[in-house]
Amino acid sequence: MTEFRSVVAATGEPTGPAFAVHGPAEVDAACAAAAAAFDVYRATSREERAAFLESIASEILAIGDDLIEAAMSESGLPRARLEGERGRTVGQLRLFADVVRKGAWQQLRIDPALPDRQPLPRPDIRLRMIPVGPVAVFGASNFPLAFSTAGGDTASALAAGCPVVVKGHPAHPRTGELVAGAIARAVAACGLPAGVFGHLVGPSNELGAALAQDPRIAAVGFTGSRSGGLALVRLAQGRDVPIPVYAEMSSINPVLLLPEALKARGAALGTAFVGSLTMGAGQFCTNPGLVLAIEGEGLEAFVAAATEAVRAATAQTMLTGGICKAYQSGVAALEAAPGVEKLAEGVAGDAMQGHAALFRTTAQAFLADKALGHEVFGASSVVVVCRDEVELATVLAGLEGQLTATLHMDAADEALAARLMPMLEVKAGRILANGWPTGVEVCHAMVHGGPFPATSDPRTTSVGSLAIDRFLRPVSYQNLAADLLPPELRDDARGDGAPRLIDGTLTL
Repeated sequence: MTEFRSVVAATGEPTGPAFAVHGPAEVDAACAAAAAAFDVYRATSREERAAFLESIASEILAIGDDLIEAAMSESGLPRARLEGERGRTVGQLRLFADVVRKGAWQQLRIDPALPDRQPLPRPDIRLRMIPVGPVAVFGASNFPLAFSTAGGDTASALAAGCPVVVKGHPAHPRTGELVAGAIARAVAACGLPAGVFGHLVGPSNELGAALAQDPRIAAVGFTGSRSGGLALVRLAQGRDVPIPVYAEMSSINPVLLLPEALKARGAALGTAFVGSLTMGAGQFCTNPGLVLAIEGEGLEAFVAAATEAVRAATAQTMLTGGICKAYQSGVAALEAAPGVEKLAEGVAGDAMQGHAALFRTTAQAFLADKALGHEVFGASSVVVVCRDEVELATVLAGLEGQLTATLHMDAADEALAARLMPMLEVKAGRILANGWPTGVEVCHAMVHGGPFPATSDPRTTSVGSLAIDRFLRPVSYQNLAADLLPPELRDDARGDGAPRLIDGTLTL
C-alpha cells in the first residue's frame, strides 16, 4: 500500500484526498532530523521553550473550524465535545509553558562542599534534570486532539526539551495533518530546527514498530489498547539499548457504591451513572465499566434506575468500524458468560454505532471468571453484587490495576471507606468521591496512570504537569569549575525564579 484515505466514522466510507503511506525511509529521515535537532533544542532557554509551546497553541486555534470539521468527520464525535477538546489541547500546552518558565521541573539541587567535614570532606555536588532525547508519540483514537498529534505526550516531551516524532493515528489523518502543520509553523516562527517535530502517517503496525525500534528514539508515549501497548514494550525492551515505553492501556475503573449512599439516593445514582457510562459512546479510558456494591434495597433502586436509563440511551457512532466490532464482540462475550445476567441494552443503531449494555453478576461468579474483569471499550458495564463487606473487599483485591476508583458515600460510610482506602491506593492512580471518573482535569495534582495494565509504568502520569518527568533524567556534577556548570547550577544564577534545594533547604 502506498496511500490511504480518511474515513467518515459515521458511514465507513473513504473521503477526501489520499495520504502517502510512510515507511522505513520516512522513519529514518524523521528520526535523523530529531537527533540532529536535539542539542540545539535542549539548549533553549526556559522562556524560548515556553514561547514555543504557546506558539503551537496559537497556531492550533488559528486553524479555525476546519480542524473541528475534520475531527468530526473522522471520529464521529460531536462538535461540542471536539471544541472542548481543542480547548483542553491548547490549555495543556499553555500549562506546560507556565511549568517551563517557573523551572521547578529542573529539580535543581546543590550540596556545597564541606572541606572540613570529618572523617572525610564532602565534595561540591550539584544536580539538574535534562531531557532524555527524541521521543516517539503514538496518537490515540479516542481523543483526536488532546491525546494525539499535539496532545499531552507531545506537549510534555517538548516542554522537557525533547524533539518529538509522532506516529499519527490512521483513523484521523486529516486532523493530524492540520495539527502537524500548526506545530511546524510554530517551529519555523520560533527559529527552531525543523527536526524538533516530525509527523509520520500510515495504517500499518510496521510503521510504529520501526519508529519504536529506531536507535535515535529515547522514549515512547502511547495511549491505546493493552495489546498495542505491550507490543511496543516488547519491541523497546528487545532493542540493543532498551528504552522506556509509557503506555496508557486498559482500565475498567470500578465504582464502589457504599451502603448509606445507596439508601439515600440509589435511584439518582443509577441515572447519573448511565450518563457517565454512555458519554462519548463509552469510549473513554476512564469509563465506569464495573460497579461494586453490597446487596440491599438501595442497590435494587440503583439497578432499576440504571436499567431504565440504559434502555432509553440512543446508539452512538463509534470511532472506527474496528472499534465498533470489537465492542460488539465484547458485549456478546459478557452476555454468554456463565452467571451473568443482561439487565438492559440501549436503542439499536446502524452498523457503525454502538449501543449501551448493562450486566449483573454475583461476586462469586465474577471471582470465578477473570474475563469479566477485562475492559470492553465502549458503553458497557457490569454490576457485581456482593453479600457483605468481606466479599466486596475480596472482589476489590482481585482486580487488576486501574486508572481510577470511585467511592459514592455519605458521612455514615466513612468508616467503611477508610477500611477500603489502603486497597484502593494500591489498585488505582486516582481515587475520587461522589463523582464520576469520566473527565480528567489537566492540572498539577492530576494522576492519569496506575498499576498494570492501566499503564506500563505506575510511577507516571500522562496528564498534568507531572507528565514532564517521564522525559527527563538526573545528572550530577561533582567538583566542576563554575564555567563548566550548566548556567542554572552556578552560584550567580540564584534569583532567576527557579527553586533550588540548597544543602537540603528549599530556596527561590
